[in-house]
Amino acid sequence: MAIVMERYNKVYVAINSDIHDGFLTLQWALKRWNSHSITIVILYASNNICKDYVVTPMGKLPRGSVNEEKMKDLEKLEEAKNQKILWRYKVFCGNVKVEAIKIERYDESIQKFMVDLIYGLKINKLVMSLTFMKPSSWKSRSAISGSFFVHRQKPEYCELFIICGGKLVFLREGNNEGIIEDDQGIMVAKSRSMRQSFRDLVIKMFPENSSKLWKNQSDLSSSSTTNVEFDQWEKYKKEIDNYMCQLLSSNFEEIDDFVADETLHKNIITELVMAENMTMQEKKEALRIKFLEIKEAIQLSREEAKSHVEGQAKAQWAITLCTRRAEEIDGCINDELARKPDLKRELDTTKDELSELHTEVEVTKSKLSSILELQHELSIKMQLSSVARSRAEVQLEKVLKQRMDTVKEIEEFRRQRDVLRRRITFCREKDVIGNASMLIEPRLKYKEFSAAEIRTATDGFSNLMRLKSGGDWTDVYKAKLHHTSVAIKLYSSADFDSDDTFQAKVKFLSHMRHPHMLSMIGYCSELRCIVFEYMNNGCLRDILFSGTRGSKRRNYGLNWQARICIVANVCTGLCFLHQAKPRPVAHGNLNPSKILLDRNNMAKIYDVRIPLSCDKSDLRSDIRAYGNLVLQILTGRNWAGLVEEAIMMDQSKLIEVLDPMAGEWPLDIALELGRIGIKCLSIHEDKELNMTNLAREMEKVKKLADEIVANGECVVANGRNLDDHEDSTEFPNFFLCPILQEVMKNPHVAADGFSYELEAIEEWLKNGRDTSPMTNLRLKNNLLTPNHSLRALIQDSQKKQSTSSR
Repeated sequence: MAIVMERYNKVYVAINSDIHDGFLTLQWALKRWNSHSITIVILYASNNICKDYVVTPMGKLPRGSVNEEKMKDLEKLEEAKNQKILWRYKVFCGNVKVEAIKIERYDESIQKFMVDLIYGLKINKLVMSLTFMKPSSWKSRSAISGSFFVHRQKPEYCELFIICGGKLVFLREGNNEGIIEDDQGIMVAKSRSMRQSFRDLVIKMFPENSSKLWKNQSDLSSSSTTNVEFDQWEKYKKEIDNYMCQLLSSNFEEIDDFVADETLHKNIITELVMAENMTMQEKKEALRIKFLEIKEAIQLSREEAKSHVEGQAKAQWAITLCTRRAEEIDGCINDELARKPDLKRELDTTKDELSELHTEVEVTKSKLSSILELQHELSIKMQLSSVARSRAEVQLEKVLKQRMDTVKEIEEFRRQRDVLRRRITFCREKDVIGNASMLIEPRLKYKEFSAAEIRTATDGFSNLMRLKSGGDWTDVYKAKLHHTSVAIKLYSSADFDSDDTFQAKVKFLSHMRHPHMLSMIGYCSELRCIVFEYMNNGCLRDILFSGTRGSKRRNYGLNWQARICIVANVCTGLCFLHQAKPRPVAHGNLNPSKILLDRNNMAKIYDVRIPLSCDKSDLRSDIRAYGNLVLQILTGRNWAGLVEEAIMMDQSKLIEVLDPMAGEWPLDIALELGRIGIKCLSIHEDKELNMTNLAREMEKVKKLADEIVANGECVVANGRNLDDHEDSTEFPNFFLCPILQEVMKNPHVAADGFSYELEAIEEWLKNGRDTSPMTNLRLKNNLLTPNHSLRALIQDSQKKQSTSSR
């Protein structure tokens, strides 16, 4: 059943190498069955090389005059053309399933071949182009006659659709003629008489020989009886000719006898006249002699009469044969006269066909002319395209060269980026190593400064050197001691009631060395001030809460990666305090204002109280303060209850309360930080919670964040997004001179690999120093190399900032 349905769903389309007509026929078939699931089977009649001659650029040549190798090349070329045409037909069908059957075209058998193909493949639907049956030589039937032949010979189950110019036409037979009509009944074309044959066409073309050809054909197609009669007539014809000769000769004899009788009668009369002068005896003797002569004449007359009877019978026989032959000739003449109108009609039909052929020749000539014009246009376009291609190749070479130059520049920038990253990493490690060395040798890392040094460094405690925080004035000044930026905090008498208390504070701070605790560099007993390391980015409170949410300082922002590092640093610092020996130390007042950030956004805790006594309640108070700090960093607000409410209602609500300045938080990390913060706030429910456990949890969160950044290839510079940095009015750290802490104008690379302002590094070397300002290691040489790339980056950044400020 499936095989029958598959055969029924197949539509066979018979087309030839005429691309235009083939496309129209396929278009009609696809439109006719567009709502059905069908398979188009293309019956493609290819153009074969003629068996008698070969078409070459020099004209038609006999097939035998072309060698076998050339014939193979011509056959391959013709096969390639057919394959290309067939491929275009398949592409034209689009998404419809297509099959193809190639038909070797021989004009003398294409009609019979199609009928056999219909029976062999059980074709139910056949769409046939009218030009498919168009002959390529005069030896075969016309396209119309071939179509009628297939129409008459096809089985009843086959539906035949004849397409002419992309439209359906219908076949009709009448008055021995084949007529093709369109769907409105208008005649499109007609064929010659249905009884027409090759002999008729030749007779029409050569009418002067028609009688001879008809006679020969009649003789060849006559029956055996006619042949026998013809042979007998030929034999009797000789006898009749002999008989005619005898008649002529006998007529001459009769004339001679008649003349002889007349002479004899005259002689008798003469003799009778002469007998009057004769005697009786002489008369008797003469009469007796005459009687015998008359008797002999009578006998001769009887024999002649008998011979006349035989001649009459023979004459009757000859007359009968001649009459019969005359009747046959009359019949042939009548047949020819009767066929004269048919011959005239055939002659008219032949003239019409010749007119059609002439019209087709004219159409073919016009098509050929258009093809030649198209070929000329295509050749011009090909030349133009070749010129454009050569130009494009030249441009491509230029673009490739520019691309190679760009790639080289990118590689150079990447190399410089890697160098800068290594320098940043080195600076971070330097800070850690310096802080660790402070722990090992505390007495070597802080000193007592004189009041004069302090006043000189602070410019007499000038308000210009005073540090601002949150819009409030403080007693902290920025200064530079021994080419190092420091922060000097001036204590009042209210802070320390005696020198002993101040010395105790100094002693406590001198022993507190940790990478995430603010380090003390020195002190001044006379002025009661302590010198701390300078933190470039200030306190965390200023970044999170200072001013309005759209302020300049607020726009600086911290991305979520930097915030995770800050809470991890603070957790490590608190863990260090809670594990101090011989007894733990509680901070007592942990909040964002007590967290300072260096240029790399590394967090450090300061303002730790002198431990008088410390119990578990103080440590828990630090843990609660840490949990509040975590939630404040998540939300960017001073009220941590937002996170608790969001998590209690719906975890997805947490996204709505996160600080948008941090960028897009990973939800799992945000939830984990929120859980840790709430856990710290509810420490009374978990009495076993301590900073050591929290440090482990924060280390896991930080590790997860690092993996997300690494997998997502997030570009982070100094703990903040590059986009955030571009929006900021500040410059990247590598734009600043390590000595002057100002944006460099003429950067030069020293032997340690770092870039410095030319004037600053030259002054550094002139003072007799041979060590690196960054690593404190001995320099291999004093050579300075201009850093043109860095200077170009600084100038571009300054131009962008000046443009944005406008």
